[in-house]
Amino acid sequence: MPVGKEKTVAEGPPYSPKVMEHFMNPRNVGEIEDADGVGRVGSPVCGDVMKMSIKVENGHITDVKFKTFGCCAAIASSSIATEMIIGKTIEEALKVTNKAVVEALGGLPEPKIHCSVLAEQALRRAIDNYLRKTTGKGLTAGQIDSDYHEWSDPGAGGGAQSPKPPG
Repeated sequence: MPVGKEKTVAEGPPYSPKVMEHFMNPRNVGEIEDADGVGRVGSPVCGDVMKMSIKVENGHITDVKFKTFGCCAAIASSSIATEMIIGKTIEEALKVTNKAVVEALGGLPEPKIHCSVLAEQALRRAIDNYLRKTTGKGLTAGQIDSDYHEWSDPGAGGGAQSPKPPG
């Protein structure tokens, strides 16, 4: 180490003030007990796990809650995604992409972009679950990424399932 330079604690990724605000004060945390749709996703790469539940009335998402086990970016991505879909129709909510989540957060470091992808996938899984319950048809394969892990409800038995193959 050069003379006059002290080693300091390594700095983490440079998070925007919006990311830090949603991490320190996340919105819509929890579960909706009588949810109309529930989506669960996880990343085996980093260990982040998200669960999003939605309530739908007259075609609009009237309530959304999330539970996330993960890093700062995962919690912030979940939090802002919930704010982005309350009051939206299902069709409008499906237009929320991980890119929109990143933009709403004022950016994410490249290694944390996957957190915004998980938020988008959790939302899409919740909508898919809602559509399957109400119409008997879910989203098409092209509307949901296949690189996710789905967890069953703890009370229903079972556990992690392998990702579904494409097609």
